Amino acid sequence: MSDTTPAYYGADAVGPFLTWPLVNEAVESALKAVVKSSPALTAQPRRTFTPIGSQSVQDQGLLLTMPAFVGNYETSSRGGSSTLACKLVTSFSGNAQRQPPLPSILAHVLVFSHQTGQLAAIMEATDLTTRRTVAASLVSTKYLYFRRFGPDAEVTRPITVAIVGCGVQGQMHALAFCQSFRVEKLLLYNRSRAKAEELAKLIGLEVGGQAVEVCESSREACHEADVICVATFAKEPLIHSQDLKPSGGVHINAVGAGEIHFSEVAPSVYRRSKVYVDCYANAEAELVGLPAPITAEVGEVILSKDYPKEQDITVFQSMGMASEDACVAQAVLDAISAGKDKDE
Repeated sequence: MSDTTPAYYGADAVGPFLTWPLVNEAVESALKAVVKSSPALTAQPRRTFTPIGSQSVQDQGLLLTMPAFVGNYETSSRGGSSTLACKLVTSFSGNAQRQPPLPSILAHVLVFSHQTGQLAAIMEATDLTTRRTVAASLVSTKYLYFRRFGPDAEVTRPITVAIVGCGVQGQMHALAFCQSFRVEKLLLYNRSRAKAEELAKLIGLEVGGQAVEVCESSREACHEADVICVATFAKEPLIHSQDLKPSGGVHINAVGAGEIHFSEVAPSVYRRSKVYVDCYANAEAELVGLPAPITAEVGEVILSKDYPKEQDITVFQSMGMASEDACVAQAVLDAISAGKDKDE
């Protein structure tokens, strides 16, 4: 391989490095880097959507292009470095009906030298995308929920968590929250009960130590939850104001990918809530009609330490950012490189 030939890292090569500490730190770095008041040079243009038409419904799809430059950011393994990357995502809903079946969504991140523009690496990023989405929820929960109770509350404070929607994102959120925080009780709801029951069994096998309940409705799942993670394609609200704890003090991670980003959560909830986003620029483009003003970017809260009050209801409206993908991909490349250096 010549010095100018980009390295390729498939899912098997990337997967072992996608640990929660690594992904969480990278995502937190990205959230801080995009804050408008930050001195970091960061550019992330709006994502582009290229429709792919065909006479065959099975072949119809979409190409999403998500470029980002994250300048002069720091992590525990590197100081004051920059990353230039672009994530490419294809979405072909008919892939599941193919023989053999293929994933409906496939992603790759291209990482470039920010000094020369040369392509340095191509990284399979389907799992990376899933994990960075969950990590954004973990980081937002840490600062928007736990920090309102003190600097170490994410370690000391037990919580009840509701998972609404037990698909891939719901499953990963459930596992990650149980592994990262003191989850005392886990409440699961899915439109088809069987999928929630499967997740309950998985939690028992993978984590254990929590009381896990499968609920008959989203209201039943949410009514005593401190933290709610909702990740569905729902077009109608699943969470209403009357579903929440009467005392308040609730944090919601709204992760769904429906036609409208905020369709899962009812306007009655938004009107009572402080709403936070990962990036204002994305919000301006993709949250048109949001029934509440945006309070701040999560990165602003991290940097300013202006945390919500204990009884506040907060919503993290997660949309995903190219800068998160760039920082996670760079962290994985750094970890791979460090591993090679040790072997040598």
